[in-house]
Amino acid sequence: MTIDKIIQANSSILVHITMKLSDGSAADSTKVNNKPAKIIMGDQSISAAFETQLLGMPVGSSKEFTLEAVDAFGETNPDNIHYMDIDKFSAEVPAKVGNIITFSQPGGELPGMIKEVNGSSVTIDFNHPLAGQPVTFVIDLVEIL
Repeated sequence: MTIDKIIQANSSILVHITMKLSDGSAADSTKVNNKPAKIIMGDQSISAAFETQLLGMPVGSSKEFTLEAVDAFGETNPDNIHYMDIDKFSAEVPAKVGNIITFSQPGGELPGMIKEVNGSSVTIDFNHPLAGQPVTFVIDLVEIL
C-alpha cells in the first residue's frame, strides 16, 4: 500500500464500487465478479459531487458516502418513459412487468424496464433503475493508473 499516491483531478483509477439503497440493501457491487471499475477523473462520466468525494483518497483506502439522486444517477426523467404496443413483444420476449428489455439504438443498446401492461399498451421506463433516489457508495481504491 502506497500512501503517497492520492487521487487527483486528472487521475485514472481502479476502484471497487458497492452501491447501497436507503434501506441499506446492496444494489450492486463490482466485487461480485472481482472486476474493479476504471474511472477517469474529469471526463464527466461521473458527477462532480462524486469526483469531489474521491479526491485525495490514498491507494488502499476505503470511503463511504451518500449522494442525493441528482448527483448519483439523476432524477427520474418523464421523457425516458415510453409506450409500445403489446404486439411488439413475443413469447421469447414477453411483456411482463419487471422484465428488462434491451433495445438496439444507433449508439448501442439501451435497457428499459417494463413498468406496466395495460390492455395493449406496455409502459417501458428507460431511466436508470437507481434514478430518483439517494445512493450510498462504498469506494475501495485499488490502484491509481
